[in-house]
This record gives sequence, structure tokens and C-alpha cells, in this order.
Amino acid sequence: MQLKVQTVIDILEKLAPKSLALEWDNVGLQLGSPTGNVNKIYVALEITEAALNEAIEAGANFIATHHPFLFKPLKAVRTDEMRGRIIQQALNAGLHIYAAHTNLDLADGGVNDALAARIGLQETEILQPAGEEKLEKIVVFVPRGYEDKVLSAMAAAGAGWIGKYSHCSFQAPGTGTFLPQEGAKPFLGEIGQLEKAEEVRLETIMPAELRKGVVQAMLESHPYEEVAYDIYPLLNNGRPYGLGRLGRLPAPVTLAEFCRRIKKSLDIPFVRAAGDAGKTVKKVAVCGGAGSDLIKSAIFAGADVLVTGDLKYHEAQEASNGGLAVVDAGHDATERIIVPVLCEYLRKQLQLSGYQTEVVASTIETNIWRVY
Repeated sequence: MQLKVQTVIDILEKLAPKSLALEWDNVGLQLGSPTGNVNKIYVALEITEAALNEAIEAGANFIATHHPFLFKPLKAVRTDEMRGRIIQQALNAGLHIYAAHTNLDLADGGVNDALAARIGLQETEILQPAGEEKLEKIVVFVPRGYEDKVLSAMAAAGAGWIGKYSHCSFQAPGTGTFLPQEGAKPFLGEIGQLEKAEEVRLETIMPAELRKGVVQAMLESHPYEEVAYDIYPLLNNGRPYGLGRLGRLPAPVTLAEFCRRIKKSLDIPFVRAAGDAGKTVKKVAVCGGAGSDLIKSAIFAGADVLVTGDLKYHEAQEASNGGLAVVDAGHDATERIIVPVLCEYLRKQLQLSGYQTEVVASTIETNIWRVY
């Protein structure tokens, strides 16, 4: 079974729906075609010439990144400049490039959850809520004996999840009627004769974002030529999403000790910190990348420290004035932790869908800062 680009996109957007992306962002397929075939997947924080060469040498033709390669509108594609060279080389190599940026920041299981887990935070919650997923109910009528097959297919596509429970559904027996017309190929019954079939009303819940994939999985697993189903909008609260995470350390530590732990857990040579070295740290806010916009939210939430990157002097001063310590661990270090997480997610989802496509992580160093 040949893996298609669109299938990989559907898997990625199951984790990080495009609708979560902030208005100014540019996410999705940036180079290539959704109808293309995928031989191997390469996952990186961003596209550089070194990363592109590594992907090509590894035999990958689908690249998934966090930072969008195409962010601002291009006015020209000049092959004497880095971006133009990458576009030319990628097209010549038949590569497909996809980016999940702020949608992966906000998503449940995305960058900020990965950062919180790497630091060892417990009882995590969203620091700055932005909304919640929209839910729908899908009802399909299935001939008795096929309900488990159809439910399993829909669940694999993302339906049937309530909290930490999967395959949630309600099933009720009933009688379905249909009269096959000329040219039909009925699974049950005969042309021109009214058929009464024992059927099961199978209903379950799904995120509206996953409707296309769930319906496709339902249709492909259903034995009928024409499938009767309904979709209803729901007012139930879906999973929340938002920027940053807030959590607690297993035990309080000083800010100095916390900084040493950050360096070790993120495998970086240094951090910048603003705050009293002896300050007790228990409640921690995190935001991968550039998270200065969350300083006020972290103060309001009662965090002892905010871990992020790209902090400026006056931003650190603002935090200090509010009683919040800040640790600048670097933009790349607070985001590249998503690469192995995304690799593992893709491997698992591909395997569940029956694909054995290899997924490899970039080994290219992305930290441009050095201590001299």
C-alpha cells in the first residue's frame, strides 16, 4: 500500500489542526503535491541547506518541520540566495515540505506539552486558553455483525474519544429498509425487491476537524454500496487548546538548581535567568520559542518562573517587577524537543494505518548561539 502525501498531512493535522494556527501564521503543505507518494519522512525543527541535504541523503521525500520554510510572501525566487537554492534543490529532488507551526504550539500533545514533559512538570494545564475544539456526532446504520469493524475504523480516524477513553459509542438494534434499483450492486437483497435488514444504529462523537477522515474511514469499512449516515453539531465542550503550559515540579528547588536542571534536560550549555538564585521554584510556566507575550499570564497564574526563549531586557524587567523569575533557554532548545515526539507520533499512527514507512529525525544542530 503506497503512502500518499495527503495521508501524512491528515495524520499531522489530526494532532495539530490547521484551524489552531494563529492568523499571521503560514502552515500546511508548502512545497509539493498532496497526490504525491511518500517513501520516507524526515522531521526537523526547520529547513536549512544542511537539513535538506541530510533528508535527501537519507532517502526521504517528505519533510515535516515546525518552523515554516515559507513564512513571508516571496517576491522572487533567486537561486543565488539560500531560500531560492533550497526551493530549486527540493523541487529537483521531488521533495514535499510541510510545516506545523503555531497550530502545533497550541495543540494538545504539541510543543508546549513536550517541553513541560521534558522539564518534568506534573499536573499541567494550559497557561493562556485560546478556545476549544468543536465536536460533532456522527450516526451510521450498519448491518448487524459489521458494527465493530466500522467502529474500529472510525476510531482509528479519531472518532469515539471522550477524555482518556477511546472507541466510545452507543449502539441500538433496528430494521433498515431499501429497494435496490436497476444498476445497483446491493450487499443484501435483490434488484426490484424491498429488503428489510437487521441493522445497528452506531453513533459516536468526533472533532469537527476530523470529519473528512472519519467519514472516509466509515465509508471504506462499511459493506453497503450506499451508506446512510447523519452528522449533528454539538454544544459539548471539546478539548481546550491554548498557548503555554503551567505545571508543578515534584518538589521545590531553588532557581539556581532549576536552571541547572533545565540545562541538563534540554541538553544545552547555558541559560539566561532573571531572578534571585535562591528563590523557591515550584510552580512553572513554559512556552516554547518566543514566549514573552505570556509573562502577564504567568504572573496572573501565580507561576514562580517562566521558561521560554528570545527574551529582551525590558521583558525580563517586566517579569521581575511582577515577582516572576524568567529562564531564557533559547528559541531552538525550547522547540526542538518536539522533533522526537513528532517522529514517534508519526510512526505509531502510520503503523496503525498499516504503513511501514520509515520516519527519521534530523541530526542537524539548530542552535546558532555559542559561549566564548
